[in-house]
Amino acid sequence: MDIGAVFQLDPPASSVVDLAVRAERAGFSHVWSFDSHLLWQEPFVVYSRILAGTERIKVGTMVTNPGTRDWSVTASHFATLNEMFGNRTVCGIGRGDSALRTLGLAPATVAELRASVLAIRDLAEGRVADVRGRKVHFPWVKDGSLPVWVAAYGPRVLALAGEVGDGFILQLADPDIAAWTIGVVKAAAERAGRDPDALTFCAAAPAYVGDDLAHQREQTRWFGGMVGNHAADLVARYGVDGSAVPRALTDYVEGRRGYDYAEHGRAGNAHTGYVPDEIVDRFCLLGPVEDHLTRLKELSEAGVDQFAVYLQHDGREQTLAAYGAHVIPEAAGLGTV
Repeated sequence: MDIGAVFQLDPPASSVVDLAVRAERAGFSHVWSFDSHLLWQEPFVVYSRILAGTERIKVGTMVTNPGTRDWSVTASHFATLNEMFGNRTVCGIGRGDSALRTLGLAPATVAELRASVLAIRDLAEGRVADVRGRKVHFPWVKDGSLPVWVAAYGPRVLALAGEVGDGFILQLADPDIAAWTIGVVKAAAERAGRDPDALTFCAAAPAYVGDDLAHQREQTRWFGGMVGNHAADLVARYGVDGSAVPRALTDYVEGRRGYDYAEHGRAGNAHTGYVPDEIVDRFCLLGPVEDHLTRLKELSEAGVDQFAVYLQHDGREQTLAAYGAHVIPEAAGLGTV
């Protein structure tokens, strides 16, 4: 199993670059970041510095969306980085949450997401792409490669991930939910005539190594609120009877009473008090190293190929170091035959 690191792009950008260099030295395979330009700094600018300061690690969005930029602009960003530093990028993409809602915009439709996945990948890999009915291409792209991993929770976007994605991103670390979502993605890939085993499956969630579980919960409770934004959308569309979406993913948002994106993804978020300890424990990886390894084994058995560690808490340096010293060497053997 690969282990990635997810950083918020708070200033100064140089500190994120330094953390990415440390992540490579510690054995992390990927460095990811949110792409929400009103809340954090511009990822593609920071990626350029990260790639220049590292040799092996890959960078990617967790996640971008079809509405913030024109699809050809997003593709050009990735293709330019690949030309400069080798094919070391991954496009994580979803319908959009904070990046669009802070502008007063709704998430993209499933049809828009599908079209953007195809267009971004085709352009970044040097092929002619259909961008809203117009055939365009980058004549300067040679030997480009851009895996596109689709982030999803609900049935329609999970199916889209299997039909057109190179990978799937699940932003939580519950093994049962991971197994269900991966099963939906694989079934869709098979129906589309694709090899489901060729897709990469990534689970992403906060991880905090330490012994003070109460403190770790308070530092990571924000994540249940972030997932809750998507779960609330699923409840509105599918209800809560469990027939379309597992109740384990939706029941807890009954106590949700609005959300302030000014605190999005931040420890101490005042709008996530409704998230119970049980959800924090299920969605995140907390406790000593041994507990992390146990959960990673469960995720691997559910089909997860990479776990991406959200490091948005007051113990990010110690957790990064603990993963490098104790978790990554053990995780390397997970999922092997």
